[in-house]
Amino acid sequence: METPFVFTLHENLPRQGPGSNACTRKAFSMLADLPARPEILDIGCGAGMQTVELARICPGCHITAVDVHQPFLDDLARSAASAGVGGRIVPLRASMDDLPFPDATFDVLWAEGSIFVVGFEKGLASWKRLLRPGGYLCLTESVWFTETPSPEAAAFWNDCYPAIKTVRETCAIAEDAGYEVVATFPLPKSAWWENYYVPVHTRIEDLRPKVAGNPEAKAQIEFAEREAAVYREHADEYGYEFFILRKNG
Repeated sequence: METPFVFTLHENLPRQGPGSNACTRKAFSMLADLPARPEILDIGCGAGMQTVELARICPGCHITAVDVHQPFLDDLARSAASAGVGGRIVPLRASMDDLPFPDATFDVLWAEGSIFVVGFEKGLASWKRLLRPGGYLCLTESVWFTETPSPEAAAFWNDCYPAIKTVRETCAIAEDAGYEVVATFPLPKSAWWENYYVPVHTRIEDLRPKVAGNPEAKAQIEFAEREAAVYREHADEYGYEFFILRKNG
């Protein structure tokens, strides 16, 4: 089966979505009462920059990292070995909407920039069974920072992710799904621009001559360029919020 171009576009990038090691560390610092050797599941890990960072800041942890794209997992295995944490990270090819683990397997679920693939409400509901009592779900989700987004920003998000809501509305959904909202914080603009859009643009320029005549590639490149252009003009209106949630009971 031919690899969808969206995966090809994101290969060889440090991150497959907005984020930063500083934000990963900040979110993890908000977790309390973890066991000495917590079991962590990184869902939709991509090439796993945050996976390796988690292993660095939690030397007692064991991490299972899942993604559907094997080249990302291969990159993760190499970077984990290089960082000296490969023995505590197990890359596994699996779909986030069919995770092959028994109930109550993990102390922490981690999902930076991935829950949108299955949808926020579905992810909260379907992943909850994997957590032990009092376990944490830490994730980033797209949110509005304004109640009155501009027409251009609203049109973009209506096209690509109409489920986007405000932080307040997103917190309410999490609470209704049986989680305590421990904390939230917005990702800085640098997590989007320097850490994601700039590398994507470089990747596009490398790929463009190689995919001439490929309609799927053309459409994906045009979308990526539109996404960056909208963010450049409207970054104050939306972004990623980090949500640190704890399972009730």
